[in-house]
Amino acid sequence: MDIWSWICELPNSVEWTESDSTPMLELASEEKDNSTRSIHLKAERSSGSDSEAVVTFTVCLQGFHPHNAHKPLWVSEKCHLSSENPFLPLLLQLLQEIISNSPTAHDSTCPRSQLQKLKADPIAWIMDSHTPESLSAFFNFVFTMRLFWLCACDAPTDAGSLYFHSLLAPTLQTPSPKLASVLRTFFITVGADTELCFMRTLGYIITKLHIIAQLPVVGLKALLPNPSPPKFSYATEAHGLWILKGYAPVMTMKLARTNAEKTQFTGIDAKESLLRYALAHHQLEAHVQLEYTVGFCEGFIQVRARVDNVRLHVARLGFSQNDDVDFVEEKHFPSRVRVWVGPEIGATYVGGLSLGRSTENKESEVEVKRIVEGNFEKSQVKTSARSSRRTRSKSWRMDQDAEGNAAIFDAVLYDNSTGHEVGSWRPTADEAVHGLRGRYVKANRAFTKKGSVVIAGDEYGEKVGWRLSKEMEGSVLKWRIGGEFWVSYLPNHAKGSYFETRCVEWCDEVDLPLIQQNIP
Repeated sequence: MDIWSWICELPNSVEWTESDSTPMLELASEEKDNSTRSIHLKAERSSGSDSEAVVTFTVCLQGFHPHNAHKPLWVSEKCHLSSENPFLPLLLQLLQEIISNSPTAHDSTCPRSQLQKLKADPIAWIMDSHTPESLSAFFNFVFTMRLFWLCACDAPTDAGSLYFHSLLAPTLQTPSPKLASVLRTFFITVGADTELCFMRTLGYIITKLHIIAQLPVVGLKALLPNPSPPKFSYATEAHGLWILKGYAPVMTMKLARTNAEKTQFTGIDAKESLLRYALAHHQLEAHVQLEYTVGFCEGFIQVRARVDNVRLHVARLGFSQNDDVDFVEEKHFPSRVRVWVGPEIGATYVGGLSLGRSTENKESEVEVKRIVEGNFEKSQVKTSARSSRRTRSKSWRMDQDAEGNAAIFDAVLYDNSTGHEVGSWRPTADEAVHGLRGRYVKANRAFTKKGSVVIAGDEYGEKVGWRLSKEMEGSVLKWRIGGEFWVSYLPNHAKGSYFETRCVEWCDEVDLPLIQQNIP
């Protein structure tokens, strides 16, 4: 199914008259009960106010009871065929509606009512600067996302089932490097606020797909055996920063540890099923910024990097602060992050890697007090001694390490009450009460009140550095940046002992320009 190619092949304004039959593209269809049910996209030609040829697109359902086949499910704005970019309004409308329908994240500072409309110029530039194949992958993906709300919420149940099986699942299960390239350009062009709304919509859609795949609906589980959507992340270089961004619905992350015998919603206690349903609507949003500098020395080039910011947030998709939903206060939390940066594998132009932080070896502070008591009248003297030990402990431990020529920045969460590393902990039933209960309200909490984690550069120590061959001056190298991110769940206010830890890995490349600037 290539929607964009079909749209581009529509007749132009000269060849297409209103008397011609209406072009129609079948998006999905199925045979059931000796009848055909389908989802169609129609292109209807008409004349504008100045007799200019315009086309309007509609999404229609056929064969779904009790839906009226003559009533369109969705209607686009008019596209003027004689304009320089006739289908720009169509793509702009799809993107705007996706962003406007973004599920509300708890405590979000950017509600839908405050979102500005997308500007046409950046979208037009994206359409003009990419190949037809890349643009086709992007448009088809955006159109499939927009259909989610129409088919899942505004259409009969059978239409939603057909959408999930024949449209959504194939789109998400077919990774496309061309799509990833256009998405990266789109996010950089439209800004962080729009990017966040877009990815929260996508995360919500993927979450619903995974939930449906686990429900005991006749035939539906067979249709969606193992949905495996691609990992959505990208890296970029800007203003002396290497930036890595990643988004992962928690249900798509690899399950590392759990105490549950069954990982699905079925066959478990009703209360635990509700808990898992609430936990399923979480998305990890990771933002890593590394500051880098390049120095040109006599005989070598010095490249240095330091952590500027690591920000990890777990968003609740589809729930707002005032929603009356069970277990809305139960939430996954970041428990470990491992970021690496360095030259491409096999690079021979690196002469050495120097780390900027020693392995921490804390000293304990011991305070000893002695008290002497006596009674001289009875010639008896009693003595007693008391000693106390004071130690300072942090919830997060920061380390630097190296693997080959890659520098590794590691941050691990520990439970202060037990001393366990949370990400690798397997608590028993006797350990149900732990120091991570009430974890978002305590004065010495390891998270913000929203459950996020922010690690600034001063936590990770000094810069790491590489010495490169002087012969590389003037070139632009590819530097790899990546990370592994863990999220865990332990009961916060809820009663019970259910826990789990999940992880996801992202890796990408960024530019390292070794070009000396001549400042006058």
